[in-house]
Amino acid sequence: MAEAELASRRQLLSRISLTLSAAAAAVVAIPIVSYLLSPLINPTPPEWIDLGPVDTFRVGSTQKVDFDDPSPLPWAGQTARTSVWLRRGGQADFVAFAVNCTHLGCPVNWRPDADLFLCPCHGGVYNADGTVAGGPPPRRLPQYEVRVQNNSVQIRTRPLPVA
Repeated sequence: MAEAELASRRQLLSRISLTLSAAAAAVVAIPIVSYLLSPLINPTPPEWIDLGPVDTFRVGSTQKVDFDDPSPLPWAGQTARTSVWLRRGGQADFVAFAVNCTHLGCPVNWRPDADLFLCPCHGGVYNADGTVAGGPPPRRLPQYEVRVQNNSVQIRTRPLPVA
């Protein structure tokens, strides 16, 4: 009878151990899973950001404009500062391109002498309209919605495309 009691004690302790281990795993896993899924459950809504007065952008030029991302994490610091390439084609004609290459997200440079965007990391080349001219990029440069309101150029921000 002593062996039967010992076996039932082992089973009891084994079940208690498994239950406590499962509870500990849940306590650790739930915050991690909720952190990873939060952008899908509560996406950041797009927001209109001022880039500056219309007069600061010359007609026919493309220039890099820096702005603060409206949806950074509180600890993002300097990484919350981002940019767009803004082209002014006419009096009220603006186009804004993302600065990130669609290949691996490296920042692209504007070369006015060649009228091209170049990715220095992997040799991606984009035409002035953002279409792929050569190299490994799979898609054209992403564009932002642009509007002029109260004599100020604004873009509608959104999360960076990753796929």
